[in-house]
Amino acid sequence: MAEADSTQDHSRGATEPRDRGKTVHGEAADAGHRVLAPDDAEVEAYLETALKAPSPMRDGDDRPVEPDTVVVLDFGSQFAQLIARRVRELNVYSELLPHDTPWPEIERRRPKAIILSGGPNSVYDTDAPKPDPAIWRGDIPVLGICYGAQLMARELGGDVLPTTKREYGPATVTITEEGGLFAGLDRNQPVWMSHGDSITRLPDGFRATAQTDSSPFAGLIDPDRNLYGIQFHPEVVHTPGGREVLRNFVLGIVGARPTWTPANFIDQTIADIRARVDAHAGATDSAGLVICALSGGVDSAVAAALVHRAVGDRLTCIYVDHGLMRKKESELLRETFAEHLGMRLVMVDARERFLARLAGVEDPEQKRKIIGDEFIRVFEEEATKLGRIDFLTQGTLYPDVIESATSETKAAQKIKTHHNVGGLPADLRFQLIEPLRYLFKDEVRAVGLEMGLPEAIVLRQPFPGPGLAIRIIGEVTAERLNTLREADWIVIDEIKGAGLYRSLWQSFAILTPVRSVGVMGDGRTYANVVAIRAVTSEDGMTADWAKLPYDVLGKISSRIVNEVPGVNRVVYDISSKPPATIEWE
Repeated sequence: MAEADSTQDHSRGATEPRDRGKTVHGEAADAGHRVLAPDDAEVEAYLETALKAPSPMRDGDDRPVEPDTVVVLDFGSQFAQLIARRVRELNVYSELLPHDTPWPEIERRRPKAIILSGGPNSVYDTDAPKPDPAIWRGDIPVLGICYGAQLMARELGGDVLPTTKREYGPATVTITEEGGLFAGLDRNQPVWMSHGDSITRLPDGFRATAQTDSSPFAGLIDPDRNLYGIQFHPEVVHTPGGREVLRNFVLGIVGARPTWTPANFIDQTIADIRARVDAHAGATDSAGLVICALSGGVDSAVAAALVHRAVGDRLTCIYVDHGLMRKKESELLRETFAEHLGMRLVMVDARERFLARLAGVEDPEQKRKIIGDEFIRVFEEEATKLGRIDFLTQGTLYPDVIESATSETKAAQKIKTHHNVGGLPADLRFQLIEPLRYLFKDEVRAVGLEMGLPEAIVLRQPFPGPGLAIRIIGEVTAERLNTLREADWIVIDEIKGAGLYRSLWQSFAILTPVRSVGVMGDGRTYANVVAIRAVTSEDGMTADWAKLPYDVLGKISSRIVNEVPGVNRVVYDISSKPPATIEWE
C-alpha cells in the first residue's frame, strides 16, 4: 500500500487554508495537493496537481467490452490489485470492485467468476466486511482466498476461530484431493500464509481439499454450488504454484476464454475512440479536436499513440519543456512523436519560466505547487491558441482509478486527483479520453510494444512528475540541474552497460545539499556529494534497494567524480521502501 503523507489533506472538502497560486484566468489554484498513490511513480504530464475546479467530464461506463470477465471483490487485502493482475496475465479481463458492491452491479458485468480477496479483519468481528449474499447462490463460480475462504465458510454455516498457531509467511500445504484447483501440482506445495484465524468446521456440502499442520481446511470445495476456497495466497511470488492454481480456476474450472490481449485491446480501443469523437463532432457540428499533454513517459505516450491511430491529425500533442527532464529526453520525444509517428506536436520551451519561479525555493512541497501551477499556466496558454478543443487525452491507469482497501477504509473506486484536469477554467472544459484507465502499468508497456513504439520510451523507468526538481535537495538552479543531469546520465549509462536497466524499477542520481572535503590532484576540494538510488520493485508500492555489483558502483562513482565538475564524493542509498520512499523528496 502506498503510504499517506500526513502533512497533506487528501480530500476535496478540505477546510485547512493553503497557499494558492493563480491560473492565467485568475482562478485560485491548489497545486500542492498530494495524493494517496505510489509517490514515486511517473505522473502523466505533471497533473498530480489538483486545482480548485469542477471535476472533469467522464464517461459513466467506459469499461472494456470483454466476452469473459472475472470480478475480484476487495476486502482490504494489500494483494487485491495483484489478484486482478494475475488473472489478466492469463489473458482474461478482471476488474476490482469494493467488497459490498450490490449484486445487480456485479451481474451487470456478466462475470464468468468471482474471486474474494484476503483482508485484515476477522470474519467474526461485528463490523466484518461482507459481500452481497447473492454471490453464494451458485450461479457463478466463486473462489475465496484467505479471508475470502473464511468468510465463505462462516457465512454458509461453518465455524472460524482464532488459531492457537498463527501462520504468517512461508508454509507447506498438503493437497488431499487432486484435480480441480490443484490439477498438475505436487502433493506438498510451498505457499505464503497470512492469517491468525482458521476454519474449524466446514459448512454442509463442503469437503476439504488441502491442509497444513495447523489448518485442517486449507482448501475447501462445494462443487454443487461452484464454491472454492484456499487459506493461502496464490497471487504472491512466494507461492510458486500459485499462478497454476489461478490458471486452474480461471481457465479450467470457469472455462474463461483468454481474449484479453494487447492486439485485441488496441483494435477495440481505437474503434471506440473514433466512434466517440465522430459522434460528438457530428452532434455538435465541430471538428472533434483532441489535445494530449505529453510528459515524455510511457503512459501519455501510449495514450497519445492510441488516439492518433483513431483520429489522426485531429490530435495535437503539447509538450511543456520545463527544463527538469533528464538528458536528451526532450530530443527523444520530438524524434519519436513528430518525426517517427508523424503526430502534430507543439513543443513549448518554458525552461526560463520554471527556473524563475523556482528561484530560492527549497521546500519540496513548494516546488510541487510551483511546478504544477506553472504547468497549468503554460498548458492553458497553448491550448487556447488551438481554437475549440473537444477532448483531452490523459494517461490515467487502473491503479489511479481504484484504491485498495485498508483496515480503516473500504475498497472504493476513486479517481486520483493528479489526473483531474482541475486548474483549466470553465471555458476550456473538455471531455476526457482515457484509453488506459483500465490497464495496469505492465499492460500499458505491452500495448506500447505491440503498437511499435520505441523501447526507449515504452520500457523506460518511471520518472516523477516534478522531474529533477525533487532530486535536487534544496534550491533548483540551472547550474545544479546541469550537475545532476550529467551525474544521472552516467548512472543510467553504466546501469544499461551492465545489462541491469530492465531488472531495476528505478535507478537515478540525487544532488544532495551536502559538500565535503576531497583531494583531486594536489589540491584540496570542497564540493558536492551525489547519492545514487537503485531499487527493485513490482509496482513501486514497496521496494528493496538493489544489490548492484561493486564494480558497477565503482565505475559510476569514478566517472561522476572525474566527469562531472563540482562533485568529489558519491554515496549509495541502501534504504528500502518502507520505511524510506524511493524518491528523496
